[in-house]
Amino acid sequence: MKRKGFARPWEGYLYLAPWIIGLLAFTIIPMIMSFYFSFTRYDMANPPRFIGLENYAQMLTDTRLHNSLRVTFTFVFFTIPFQLAFALFIAAIFKKARRGIRVYRAIYYLPSLLGGSVAIALLWRQVFNQQGLVNQVLSLFGIEGRNWIGSPDTALYTLIILAVWQFGGSMVIFLGGLKNISAEYYEAAEIDGANKLQIFFRITIPLLTPMIFFNFVMSTIGAFQAFTSSFIISGGSGGPVDSTMFYTLYLYIRAFRQFNMGYASAMAWVLLFIIAVITAIQFAFNKKWVYYDD
Repeated sequence: MKRKGFARPWEGYLYLAPWIIGLLAFTIIPMIMSFYFSFTRYDMANPPRFIGLENYAQMLTDTRLHNSLRVTFTFVFFTIPFQLAFALFIAAIFKKARRGIRVYRAIYYLPSLLGGSVAIALLWRQVFNQQGLVNQVLSLFGIEGRNWIGSPDTALYTLIILAVWQFGGSMVIFLGGLKNISAEYYEAAEIDGANKLQIFFRITIPLLTPMIFFNFVMSTIGAFQAFTSSFIISGGSGGPVDSTMFYTLYLYIRAFRQFNMGYASAMAWVLLFIIAVITAIQFAFNKKWVYYDD
Protein backbone atom coordinates (compact mmCIF):
# COMPACT_ATOMS: atom_id res chain seq x y z
CA MET A 1 0.00 0.00 0.00
CA LYS A 2 1.46 3.32 -1.07
CA ARG A 3 1.71 6.10 1.46
CA LYS A 4 -0.19 9.14 0.29
CA GLY A 5 1.63 12.45 0.43
CA PHE A 6 0.68 15.95 -0.56
CA ALA A 7 -0.76 16.01 -4.06
CA ARG A 8 0.79 19.43 -4.47
CA PRO A 9 4.07 20.19 -2.56
CA TRP A 10 3.15 23.84 -2.09
CA GLU A 11 0.34 22.81 0.24
CA GLY A 12 2.88 22.03 2.97
CA TYR A 13 4.40 25.50 2.68
CA LEU A 14 0.91 26.96 2.79
CA TYR A 15 0.35 25.42 6.22
CA LEU A 16 3.73 26.72 7.36
CA ALA A 17 3.09 30.20 5.97
CA PRO A 18 1.72 31.78 9.21
CA TRP A 19 4.79 30.67 11.18
CA ILE A 20 7.20 31.70 8.41
CA ILE A 21 5.54 35.12 8.10
CA GLY A 22 5.70 35.61 11.86
CA LEU A 23 9.37 34.58 11.96
CA LEU A 24 10.25 37.01 9.20
CA ALA A 25 8.11 39.90 10.45
CA PHE A 26 8.92 39.70 14.16
CA THR A 27 12.41 38.12 14.30
CA ILE A 28 14.52 38.02 11.13
CA ILE A 29 13.68 41.41 9.61
CA PRO A 30 13.84 43.29 12.96
CA MET A 31 17.24 41.73 13.67
CA ILE A 32 18.56 42.79 10.27
CA MET A 33 17.21 46.30 10.71
CA SER A 34 18.61 46.64 14.24
CA PHE A 35 22.03 45.51 13.00
CA TYR A 36 21.91 48.24 10.35
CA PHE A 37 20.67 50.84 12.84
CA SER A 38 23.58 50.03 15.15
CA PHE A 39 25.86 51.71 12.61
CA THR A 40 23.68 54.80 12.30
CA ARG A 41 22.45 57.82 14.23
CA TYR A 42 18.71 57.31 14.30
CA ASP A 43 16.14 59.12 16.45
CA MET A 44 13.03 57.55 14.81
CA ALA A 45 11.91 61.02 13.64
CA ASN A 46 14.55 61.54 10.96
CA PRO A 47 16.08 59.10 8.47
CA PRO A 48 19.00 57.09 9.89
CA ARG A 49 22.44 58.52 9.11
CA PHE A 50 25.36 56.11 8.73
CA ILE A 51 28.17 56.79 11.24
CA GLY A 52 30.13 53.54 11.13
CA LEU A 53 31.44 52.23 14.47
CA GLU A 54 30.80 55.45 16.37
CA ASN A 55 28.04 53.94 18.54
CA TYR A 56 30.28 51.05 19.56
CA ALA A 57 33.18 53.41 20.26
CA GLN A 58 30.94 55.56 22.44
CA MET A 59 30.23 52.56 24.66
CA LEU A 60 33.86 52.51 25.75
CA THR A 61 33.43 55.85 27.52
CA ASP A 62 29.80 55.50 28.64
CA THR A 63 30.12 55.19 32.44
CA ARG A 64 26.39 54.61 32.90
CA LEU A 65 26.57 51.65 30.52
CA HIS A 66 29.57 50.28 32.43
CA ASN A 67 27.58 50.53 35.66
CA SER A 68 24.62 48.74 34.07
CA LEU A 69 26.93 45.90 33.07
CA ARG A 70 28.27 45.69 36.63
CA VAL A 71 24.73 45.62 38.06
CA THR A 72 23.59 42.99 35.54
CA PHE A 73 26.58 40.71 36.12
CA THR A 74 26.09 41.01 39.89
CA PHE A 75 22.43 40.11 39.46
CA VAL A 76 23.28 37.07 37.33
CA PHE A 77 26.13 35.96 39.64
CA PHE A 78 23.91 35.84 42.74
CA THR A 79 20.59 34.86 41.17
CA ILE A 80 21.52 31.74 39.22
CA PRO A 81 23.16 29.58 41.94
CA PHE A 82 20.53 30.42 44.58
CA GLN A 83 17.65 29.94 42.16
CA LEU A 84 18.91 26.53 41.01
CA ALA A 85 19.72 25.43 44.56
CA PHE A 86 16.23 26.26 45.80
CA ALA A 87 14.66 24.62 42.75
CA LEU A 88 16.61 21.39 43.32
CA PHE A 89 15.88 21.42 47.05
CA ILE A 90 12.12 21.80 46.57
CA ALA A 91 12.08 19.25 43.74
CA ALA A 92 13.82 16.71 45.99
CA ILE A 93 11.18 17.30 48.68
CA PHE A 94 8.32 16.90 46.22
CA LYS A 95 9.74 13.85 44.48
CA LYS A 96 7.77 11.31 46.50
CA ALA A 97 4.01 11.07 46.10
CA ARG A 98 2.16 12.43 49.13
CA ARG A 99 -1.36 13.55 49.81
CA GLY A 100 -1.98 16.95 48.20
CA ILE A 101 1.49 17.00 46.59
CA ARG A 102 0.13 18.28 43.27
CA VAL A 103 -1.38 21.31 45.00
CA TYR A 104 1.94 22.16 46.66
CA ARG A 105 3.79 21.76 43.36
CA ALA A 106 1.36 24.16 41.71
CA ILE A 107 1.79 26.67 44.53
CA TYR A 108 5.56 26.66 44.20
CA TYR A 109 5.35 26.87 40.42
CA LEU A 110 2.91 29.79 40.46
CA PRO A 111 5.56 32.53 41.07
CA SER A 112 7.30 31.54 37.83
CA LEU A 113 4.07 32.12 35.92
CA LEU A 114 3.47 35.52 37.52
CA GLY A 115 7.03 36.60 38.28
CA GLY A 116 7.54 38.60 35.11
CA SER A 117 4.24 40.44 35.46
CA VAL A 118 3.77 44.06 36.40
CA ALA A 119 1.43 43.10 39.26
CA ILE A 120 4.07 40.99 41.02
CA ALA A 121 6.69 43.74 40.64
CA LEU A 122 4.26 46.24 42.18
CA LEU A 123 3.54 43.82 45.00
CA TRP A 124 7.26 43.37 45.60
CA ARG A 125 7.70 47.13 45.82
CA GLN A 126 5.04 47.26 48.51
CA VAL A 127 6.65 44.42 50.44
CA PHE A 128 10.10 46.06 50.64
CA ASN A 129 9.26 49.76 50.99
CA GLN A 130 9.51 51.72 54.24
CA GLN A 131 6.04 50.66 55.45
CA GLY A 132 6.14 47.27 53.76
CA LEU A 133 5.58 43.77 55.07
CA VAL A 134 9.27 43.08 55.73
CA ASN A 135 9.61 46.07 58.06
CA GLN A 136 6.35 45.21 59.78
CA VAL A 137 7.66 41.74 60.58
CA LEU A 138 10.98 43.17 61.80
CA SER A 139 9.14 45.61 64.05
CA LEU A 140 7.60 42.66 65.91
CA PHE A 141 11.12 41.79 67.08
CA GLY A 142 12.00 45.38 67.93
CA ILE A 143 14.14 45.84 64.82
CA GLU A 144 13.85 49.12 62.96
CA GLY A 145 13.50 48.54 59.24
CA ARG A 146 14.66 50.60 56.31
CA ASN A 147 13.57 51.46 52.81
CA TRP A 148 15.09 48.40 51.20
CA ILE A 149 14.25 49.54 47.67
CA GLY A 150 15.29 53.15 48.27
CA SER A 151 18.73 52.29 49.61
CA PRO A 152 21.55 51.74 47.07
CA ASP A 153 23.08 49.13 49.38
CA THR A 154 20.03 46.84 49.33
CA ALA A 155 17.91 47.75 46.30
CA LEU A 156 19.57 45.27 43.94
CA TYR A 157 19.31 42.43 46.44
CA THR A 158 15.53 42.84 46.64
CA LEU A 159 15.43 42.14 42.90
CA ILE A 160 17.72 39.15 43.39
CA ILE A 161 15.34 37.75 46.01
CA LEU A 162 12.43 38.26 43.62
CA ALA A 163 14.28 36.39 40.85
CA VAL A 164 15.27 33.53 43.18
CA TRP A 165 11.63 33.24 44.27
CA GLN A 166 10.74 32.45 40.64
CA PHE A 167 12.38 29.00 40.66
CA GLY A 168 9.27 27.07 39.60
CA GLY A 169 10.32 26.44 36.01
CA SER A 170 13.67 24.94 37.04
CA MET A 171 11.93 22.98 39.80
CA VAL A 172 9.62 21.23 37.30
CA ILE A 173 12.59 20.21 35.13
CA PHE A 174 14.51 18.93 38.16
CA LEU A 175 11.43 17.03 39.29
CA GLY A 176 11.18 15.33 35.91
CA GLY A 177 14.86 14.42 36.06
CA LEU A 178 14.58 13.00 39.59
CA LYS A 179 11.65 10.80 38.59
CA ASN A 180 13.67 9.36 35.69
CA ILE A 181 16.53 8.18 37.89
CA SER A 182 16.24 4.42 38.29
CA ALA A 183 15.51 3.18 41.82
CA GLU A 184 18.12 0.45 41.29
CA TYR A 185 20.92 2.97 41.87
CA TYR A 186 19.51 3.96 45.24
CA GLU A 187 18.88 0.35 46.27
CA ALA A 188 22.45 -0.63 45.40
CA ALA A 189 23.84 2.34 47.32
CA GLU A 190 21.77 1.51 50.42
CA ILE A 191 22.96 -2.10 50.30
CA ASP A 192 26.56 -0.78 50.21
CA GLY A 193 25.83 1.27 53.33
CA ALA A 194 25.73 4.76 51.81
CA ASN A 195 23.87 7.41 53.79
CA LYS A 196 21.39 9.87 52.31
CA LEU A 197 23.96 12.63 51.90
CA GLN A 198 26.36 10.34 50.04
CA ILE A 199 23.53 9.08 47.84
CA PHE A 200 22.50 12.63 46.99
CA PHE A 201 25.96 13.86 46.01
CA ARG A 202 27.30 10.67 44.40
CA ILE A 203 24.20 9.38 42.63
CA THR A 204 21.48 12.02 42.37
CA ILE A 205 23.66 15.00 41.44
CA PRO A 206 25.77 13.20 38.77
CA LEU A 207 22.69 11.71 37.11
CA LEU A 208 20.93 15.06 37.29
CA THR A 209 23.77 17.08 35.69
CA PRO A 210 22.08 17.24 32.23
CA MET A 211 19.08 18.98 33.80
CA ILE A 212 21.36 21.16 35.92
CA PHE A 213 23.24 22.20 32.80
CA PHE A 214 20.04 22.95 30.88
CA ASN A 215 18.62 25.05 33.72
CA PHE A 216 21.98 26.75 34.17
CA VAL A 217 22.13 27.85 30.52
CA MET A 218 18.49 28.91 30.24
CA SER A 219 18.45 30.72 33.59
CA THR A 220 21.63 32.61 32.70
CA ILE A 221 20.17 33.78 29.39
CA GLY A 222 16.96 34.83 31.12
CA ALA A 223 18.81 36.69 33.90
CA PHE A 224 20.77 38.78 31.41
CA GLN A 225 17.47 39.84 29.83
CA ALA A 226 15.77 40.77 33.13
CA PHE A 227 13.84 44.02 32.75
CA THR A 228 10.34 44.18 34.26
CA SER A 229 11.31 43.98 37.91
CA SER A 230 13.84 46.80 37.67
CA PHE A 231 11.59 48.96 35.50
CA ILE A 232 8.54 48.70 37.75
CA ILE A 233 10.18 48.70 41.17
CA SER A 234 12.53 51.58 40.37
CA GLY A 235 9.90 53.48 38.39
CA GLY A 236 12.05 53.19 35.28
CA SER A 237 14.82 55.32 36.79
CA GLY A 238 17.31 52.60 37.64
CA GLY A 239 16.91 52.97 41.38
CA PRO A 240 19.01 55.04 43.82
CA VAL A 241 22.32 56.04 42.15
CA ASP A 242 21.52 53.53 39.37
CA SER A 243 21.89 50.60 41.78
CA THR A 244 19.21 48.61 39.90
CA MET A 245 20.04 49.86 36.42
CA PHE A 246 19.97 46.63 34.45
CA TYR A 247 21.57 46.64 31.02
CA THR A 248 18.17 46.10 29.39
CA LEU A 249 16.67 49.02 31.32
CA TYR A 250 19.45 51.32 30.20
CA LEU A 251 18.91 50.09 26.63
CA TYR A 252 15.23 51.00 26.97
CA ILE A 253 16.10 54.46 28.28
CA ARG A 254 18.47 55.18 25.39
CA ALA A 255 15.94 53.93 22.84
CA PHE A 256 12.56 55.22 24.04
CA ARG A 257 13.38 58.14 26.33
CA GLN A 258 16.45 59.62 24.70
CA PHE A 259 15.34 58.45 21.24
CA ASN A 260 18.80 57.21 20.33
CA MET A 261 17.72 54.07 18.55
CA GLY A 262 21.06 53.62 16.81
CA TYR A 263 22.96 53.48 20.09
CA ALA A 264 20.30 51.22 21.63
CA SER A 265 20.56 48.84 18.67
CA ALA A 266 24.32 48.66 19.16
CA MET A 267 23.73 47.90 22.85
CA ALA A 268 21.36 45.09 21.89
CA TRP A 269 23.97 43.46 19.68
CA VAL A 270 26.61 43.78 22.40
CA LEU A 271 24.22 42.04 24.80
CA LEU A 272 23.66 39.29 22.24
CA PHE A 273 27.43 38.90 21.92
CA ILE A 274 27.89 38.70 25.71
CA ILE A 275 25.19 36.06 26.06
CA ALA A 276 26.59 34.09 23.11
CA VAL A 277 30.11 34.09 24.55
CA ILE A 278 28.97 33.02 28.02
CA THR A 279 26.74 30.30 26.55
CA ALA A 280 29.64 29.06 24.40
CA ILE A 281 31.86 28.89 27.50
CA GLN A 282 29.19 26.91 29.32
CA PHE A 283 28.99 24.42 26.46
CA ALA A 284 32.78 24.23 26.22
CA PHE A 285 33.07 23.08 29.83
CA ASN A 286 29.95 20.93 30.05
CA LYS A 287 31.80 17.74 29.07
CA LYS A 288 33.96 18.07 32.18
CA TRP A 289 31.07 17.78 34.62
CA VAL A 290 27.88 16.78 32.79
CA TYR A 291 27.20 13.05 32.86
CA TYR A 292 24.91 11.47 30.27
CA ASP A 293 23.68 8.02 31.32
CA ASP A 294 23.54 5.79 28.25
